Amino acid sequence: MTVHHAPPVPDVFDPRRYATGVPYDAYRVLRDHHPVVRQDEPEVLGWPAGPGFWAVTRHADVVRVLKDSATYSSYIGATQIRDPDPDDLPFIRRMMLNQDPPGHGRLRRLVSRAFTPGRIDRFTRVAQDRARTLLARALAEARSSDGTADLVGAVTDDYALLNLADLLGVPEADRRLLLHWTQRVIGYQDPDEAGPAVLDEKGRPVNPRSPAMLRDMFGYAQQLAAHKRRYPDDDVMTTLAHDPELSGPELEMFFFLLTVAGNDTVRSAAPGGLLALAEHPEEYERLRDGSAELPSAVDELLRWHPPVLTFRRTAAEDTELAGRRIRAGDKVVVFHASANRDERAFTDPDRLDLSRTPNPHVSFGDGPHVCLGAHFARLQLRVLYREVVRVLPELRTAGPPERLVSNFINGLKSLPLHIT
Repeated sequence: MTVHHAPPVPDVFDPRRYATGVPYDAYRVLRDHHPVVRQDEPEVLGWPAGPGFWAVTRHADVVRVLKDSATYSSYIGATQIRDPDPDDLPFIRRMMLNQDPPGHGRLRRLVSRAFTPGRIDRFTRVAQDRARTLLARALAEARSSDGTADLVGAVTDDYALLNLADLLGVPEADRRLLLHWTQRVIGYQDPDEAGPAVLDEKGRPVNPRSPAMLRDMFGYAQQLAAHKRRYPDDDVMTTLAHDPELSGPELEMFFFLLTVAGNDTVRSAAPGGLLALAEHPEEYERLRDGSAELPSAVDELLRWHPPVLTFRRTAAEDTELAGRRIRAGDKVVVFHASANRDERAFTDPDRLDLSRTPNPHVSFGDGPHVCLGAHFARLQLRVLYREVVRVLPELRTAGPPERLVSNFINGLKSLPLHIT
């Protein structure tokens, strides 16, 4: 009789692992042998050790967790793997992302009013002009050098940032603040993005989502709202500033969420999609000749390179998942990037297929917290890729991309491509 022993549990927590690529081989081991398993939280990069968490890697289990907000709460411990400081938790819970129904649904309905059809049409035209301008700049940069350009620095960072600034109504002189805040909050595990860690009086890193670290952003949000009340315009902040149902603290939290999540979703997804196209020239050619349609291509590129790697929930009660007993208060972390490559949900998941259908990827989550800006993210990606296909007959990598040190965001810090 042959006894088959399950392989050891690989570490998929350490953010430094992701600087060399998403650990898809480790995810496969987890899906096949340890679909719901304990992961340690050792001290890493100066951040203190934590109690550990349950890693959930199969598609069906990820969807179950995301849809069942009564059992798996966003409110109890918020949505980041690391536990927030207990003193900061009441503040962090005010954000829509860290609430459960019914309060979460109320906030979603309030902010959704700002996205009117007319505003969407205007936004689409502006995004198209911006994509053309930025790609022309990248081509000029390539012609003046060796035929290569960093498409993160030349195109995708500014594309995401300036689109968001237009949508919010941030004055041109202040727009770099949005990138600064995004890097500080999203890239806090990466010294290149966040800079030196801010330490408290005990020498511990200060959570970038704490009140102390967000004071400048919130102060700006209130100033901008006051300006929009005096000088209204066709933008989201004007709508939010004039909404009588929205309190001052709620407006601050919406500004935080739209600035950080609204920027970084596209900022991470766009270069990831371009890298996938450069590494799969046959699929890029299908996109160029029209045999693969843009809407399905956008979703397949999102499946291939999800902007968000993980999200945390906290068990509100004792429960069971994939045969494992989970206790109330346990951290439960879903791995979007693993679910998107699950053979149980996708045929041949390690093949890029721009015509893939159905495509039930979870890159924008699922359930009540499905990404509020998913429509706008898809719109921006369609516009950008359409312009790329129009002006660039070929995409070739000119060196390895530089990846973000993060177990949360699937980010690229640089993407050198040969472009003609």
